[in-house]
Amino acid sequence: MTLSWLSFIISFILSIAFISGQKLYSPRLSLRREDILRDPKRAVSASETNDFKTFFFNQTLDHFNYRPESYSTFKQKYLINYKYWGGANSNAPIFVYLGNESPLDDQLTVIGFLTDNAAQFEALSVYIEHRYYGESIPHGMSLEEALKDANIRGYFSSAQALADFAAIIMHVKQDLKARDSPVIVVGASYGGMLASWFRLKYPHVTLGALASSAPILYFDDIISQDAYSSVVTKDFKEASETCYQAIGDSWSEIDRIAQEPNGTSKLSKMFKTCKPLESGDELKDYLISMYEGAAQYDLPPTYPVSVICNAIDGANTTENGILGKVFAGLIAYNTNSACYVNPPTAISQSSLGWGWQRCSEMVMPKGVTNNSMFQPDPFILSSFTDECNHQYGVVPRPHWITTYYGAHDIELILCRFGSNIIFSNGLRDPFSSAGVLKNISDSIVAVYTEKGAHCLDVYAEDQSDPDWLVMQRKTEFEIIRGWIAKYYADLRAFKQ
Repeated sequence: MTLSWLSFIISFILSIAFISGQKLYSPRLSLRREDILRDPKRAVSASETNDFKTFFFNQTLDHFNYRPESYSTFKQKYLINYKYWGGANSNAPIFVYLGNESPLDDQLTVIGFLTDNAAQFEALSVYIEHRYYGESIPHGMSLEEALKDANIRGYFSSAQALADFAAIIMHVKQDLKARDSPVIVVGASYGGMLASWFRLKYPHVTLGALASSAPILYFDDIISQDAYSSVVTKDFKEASETCYQAIGDSWSEIDRIAQEPNGTSKLSKMFKTCKPLESGDELKDYLISMYEGAAQYDLPPTYPVSVICNAIDGANTTENGILGKVFAGLIAYNTNSACYVNPPTAISQSSLGWGWQRCSEMVMPKGVTNNSMFQPDPFILSSFTDECNHQYGVVPRPHWITTYYGAHDIELILCRFGSNIIFSNGLRDPFSSAGVLKNISDSIVAVYTEKGAHCLDVYAEDQSDPDWLVMQRKTEFEIIRGWIAKYYADLRAFKQ
């Protein structure tokens, strides 16, 4: 697998902004990575994607109000794969993929769980694009135009997105006369959060949910703001103690050189940047995003954390000292690059859209205080609020997610009324620190692997997959099969 992760890292860097010393930057939750999209081993086969048929649904702009503009509609994209479906007469199941913060077409080539399992379940596969991404933007606007319109962007929320999914699922079932076909929703990353919330908010629409790498606990004060950076640190420390130490020591060295006369020019030359650095912080931010991306997507068989650490540990230290080691890790991670750090690029839809979502309701207080290989950089809500207000003219609602969906005392709450949710995680993924990692009830279960990475279980299957990944997927398959079998038994009893 190629290690050219440049596009993914760029999307990180482009979402960095400073006001009052506070970063808006946070790792995106998306499963999307450019190298996976290009790797045939991590992609849905072309024959499968050719089976997708594209539709556009006249979606209601505002599901929750009755103002004149609420009745406006927009074209929302969804795709269906009929290849394996057993049909409405047999009440064959419907698998629904809930799109996340990127165009749906990008996700189709990565997500394999539906097509890999559809034949055994005789399932219909439906994929729905999230509003305001891809081609599903109101009034035919671009995302940039929609975000500049204070009225239009106000309908860009997770609650509206869940209502969209419900409307399309009910439309598909009605259109196919498949009233009694059970629905299983699948989501990954932010989409995994949506899948779990959808099961809780719309239990009459979906029988169950597979929520892959869904950090639903990264809100309010439920977990430490250090949770993400702590796992990144653990991943690198486990790979190599000397590598971990070198990275930790490099920050002060960057600061020292940056303060020298022509220091930023020296750093630019040392790291072969694509354009001259404006500050030492610019370099540090890029390196942080690289280490975080490597940890979050530490996929087999290459395991990029080890790739970076092997390069750092094996570097010749006679030139540029510890920063020479760090640069060696940068080269190993970004192979075949003409230059490194701050490359020119276009801002992606995902970066734009997630920036708005972070500033409106997805306020994840990710920060660094101590016990990390990174320098302290705590999350300060007041500074974050200032930046969001400056950028979008909106004040974040940091407590809304837990108010609307819950998360506090999740074991006590969900064991009493929730059911049929799989929370799957890979513990090398820093976002797993905010995931559900133990069973809440007999049917709200945690399935995780020690070596797994972000959303790996819902990627397309490959013969080279390690045994632990195969077993994770098999466990998820058996749980879903049990849900569907019980549903059919209940349906027969109900109709007698």
